[in-house]
Amino acid sequence: MTLFLDGNNVMNMELNAQQKNDQAAFRALVNEEILPYADQYDQEERIPFDLIRRLGREGYLGATLPAEHGGRAMDMITYGLLNEELGRGCSSVRALVMLQNMIGQTIIRWGNGDQKGLWLDKLASGEALASFALTEPDVGSDAGNVQTAARPAGDTYIINGRKKWITLGQIADLFLVLAQCGGKPCAFLVEKDTPGLSITPLFGMLGARASMLGELHFHDCRVPEENLVGGMGFGLAPVAFSALNLGRYSVAWGCVGIGQACLAACMDHTAKRKQFGVYLKEHQLIKQMIADMVVKVTAGRLLCIRAGHSVEAGDPISVMETMVAKYFASQMAREIANDAVQIHGALGCSREHGVERYLRDAKVMEIIEGTTQILQMKIAECAYREHGDR
Repeated sequence: MTLFLDGNNVMNMELNAQQKNDQAAFRALVNEEILPYADQYDQEERIPFDLIRRLGREGYLGATLPAEHGGRAMDMITYGLLNEELGRGCSSVRALVMLQNMIGQTIIRWGNGDQKGLWLDKLASGEALASFALTEPDVGSDAGNVQTAARPAGDTYIINGRKKWITLGQIADLFLVLAQCGGKPCAFLVEKDTPGLSITPLFGMLGARASMLGELHFHDCRVPEENLVGGMGFGLAPVAFSALNLGRYSVAWGCVGIGQACLAACMDHTAKRKQFGVYLKEHQLIKQMIADMVVKVTAGRLLCIRAGHSVEAGDPISVMETMVAKYFASQMAREIANDAVQIHGALGCSREHGVERYLRDAKVMEIIEGTTQILQMKIAECAYREHGDR
């Protein structure tokens, strides 16, 4: 199958043999180690450390990291397939793998030699878990106006402020923290046991409940100057935005996984349950809903593959392609999950079936790594710029 991008370029949409083998391995692990327990993770609001260690042994925590640092050096399509399967199983587990790779890639691109030597191998193996501390109680999408402040003090920086809704905040060993320093956005690596940093667990979220969210409090938290990432003033566009772009890519593929899981659940349910003397799958309206699910999942996956090829090629358009994929796929997942609950009826509203979890998780996907509305504005702005250049 090929997808024409314009009149001259053709993009290959087929998986190669290695990608197909990797996909099968990802699927097997999810089916055996994650899907049977995902509802339990959701109810307990935690990911077991045994599973985290397994993900580390498989190399998934360092999926995109280079082999010399213990990573798997996956191409972007393979990494996308991993995120799809993890999203099919548990969005919180996918988020954990996403963050390890986001922070690892940030250190590879913008970190100094000491930062690379200290952290990359640990992130790849799972010896250290990482998180991205961007969101604050009063700042979400407006990342350039974070209120957390850093000031130089000799050979250190002193950080004060709060970060909230931080994924893995309860268990992360390392945080990539965005702060303002003299009016310039800066990024710092802050270890969890740094004096002046305290963490409050957050529970009872709508979806992705096993993500172990935390609120970070910085009270004269002193970090060494060598923990500055990318230099003074580099915290937003080079560091934070490049990390967010990889995060959006993961979310988009994870949403395809949610859609696929809901589709499979509906096909199983409608083939077993009868209403008015016939199986649900024989009802015309059910067929219509299933057909719409198939088309939406297929479209979402193709947009993700397209984005993956552009990221792999280092094409500047990859930012736009990734936003398009995340924008479409997150809405697609929510729409399909909503229909899945409808098809399951009262069962879909209970904890007896995973579709209610998928619906809650899908809603979260429309908010994290760029809300639907923010992406609408950015996609339109990019389209106008491209139109004006013609």
